[in-house]
Amino acid sequence: MSNEFLLCLSVVLIYGGVVFAYGFFKVRGLLMFAVVATILANIEVVMLIRAFGMEQTLGNVFFASTFLITDALSELRGKKIAQQSIKLTIFGSMIFLVASQTWLLYSLQDLSLSASLAQLFTQTPRIIIASLLVFAIASYVDVWLYHWWWKLSTRIWGDRRRFLWVRNNASTLLSQLLNTILFSFGAFWGVYDLGVISEIILSSYIIFIFTSLLDTPALYLIVYLSNRNKERLR
Repeated sequence: MSNEFLLCLSVVLIYGGVVFAYGFFKVRGLLMFAVVATILANIEVVMLIRAFGMEQTLGNVFFASTFLITDALSELRGKKIAQQSIKLTIFGSMIFLVASQTWLLYSLQDLSLSASLAQLFTQTPRIIIASLLVFAIASYVDVWLYHWWWKLSTRIWGDRRRFLWVRNNASTLLSQLLNTILFSFGAFWGVYDLGVISEIILSSYIIFIFTSLLDTPALYLIVYLSNRNKERLR
């Protein structure tokens, strides 16, 4: 299968997973998915591929799903729970960072496995530390922007429930741009030359533009499920 097909499939599966997590486990499901997605994204991000004519790292869709989750939590439960999800993902990433480095200390019987683990996780501390700092900054900016756009749209149109797509995309696109630039330089400066880093920034943000637009139906579906659940409880 082509990289392009696999990337498209990952968007469907990951965003679908966010919706199912909320459908089955409500807010707890979103919090759990955010932690898992961040850990998996930090593993995938060391994998450089070429797709749609661009050099890019994996992990973009998983990272994008965390912004979908903070927007969903902001919409359903407010700023405080959205910020709580950011803290949980940082805590989960720190546990993964410590665990992955202890794996490298063991003397494994299978030397080829030991070499593979070393190749995969040797760069992990730098990437996760860069990811934690950038993720925290970009995620808090995303939550702040979401509520800023929400207040602005309410003031202009006098309706808190309308224009969900505006606050979703306007906040995510701006925070993802910040996330892409800071993370690419923090994780890959000195690893790749400036040309490759620039291409990673460009390709990652192009992907984030599409993933941000594509997460809007998922967010509307989560809000629909929430409203339906409220109606059942009446």
